[in-house]
Amino acid sequence: MAPVLEARNIVRDYAGSGGLFRRAKPVRALKGISFTVEQGRTLAVVGESGCGKSTLARIITLIDPATEGELLIDGEPIDIATQGLPAGLRRKVQIVFQNPYGSLNPRQKVGDMLMEPLILNTEDSAAQRREKAMAMLVKVGLLPEHFHRYPHMFSGGQRQRLAIARALMVNPRLLVLDEPVSALDLSVQAQVLNLLADLQEEFDLTYVFISHDLSVVRYIADDVMVMWKGEVVEYGTRDAVFGAPQHAYTRTLFAATPVTDVAAIRARVERRRAAGIGAPAA
Repeated sequence: MAPVLEARNIVRDYAGSGGLFRRAKPVRALKGISFTVEQGRTLAVVGESGCGKSTLARIITLIDPATEGELLIDGEPIDIATQGLPAGLRRKVQIVFQNPYGSLNPRQKVGDMLMEPLILNTEDSAAQRREKAMAMLVKVGLLPEHFHRYPHMFSGGQRQRLAIARALMVNPRLLVLDEPVSALDLSVQAQVLNLLADLQEEFDLTYVFISHDLSVVRYIADDVMVMWKGEVVEYGTRDAVFGAPQHAYTRTLFAATPVTDVAAIRARVERRRAAGIGAPAA
């Protein structure tokens, strides 16, 4: 199957600090990153803070250009530095940020928030936009009556569901998930991860999942790319990377990271529900 996303030797430099008698030397945040993500699969990008994960996410989502290298979406080379953003491309790539409290406009009702991408990217009528927004609320496990509420009326897990719904309104090909569950309680994390898996299957979505939580990565990823100091030090299928990590940094990262079994969390939530205790609001 043809890749939805392909990166070839991506380099990203930032201006460094100079002085009175010396010229500023650029800081290289990414040092020749290459990978592919096929349709319907999830690539997890892992590594410690400062390794370049977020810089890579900004390039993939067409916020920042690469300094060198080539980025292809559905086989089409993209260079926003020289060509700008081609019409319609923004619809193909969407992002869900880490913090559901900060990524939603507190002054905007949920319905308006969901319909806004349709206003900007489609010629749908007002009635069609409303119908699609209502349907998407149900898809992410919320209710049509939430259409007229404000973000502060929702729990953290519900807000992240809203952020996911907003990202899916324009039927993207690729969804970049930047630490999407790290700000949530563990039991709510399991519910949101299950939702993402269900949506991926239903819409044949492609994910780039950025995380430092290896238990989450092991649960959701098809392929894993380990980054260290702006470079890829390990890249392979989930089972290969977790089963027999080849690079010393990968082994150190795995050994140093506390692991919580997401499958066990989900089983505990199901037991609580079966016992009538109820699961925490998500």
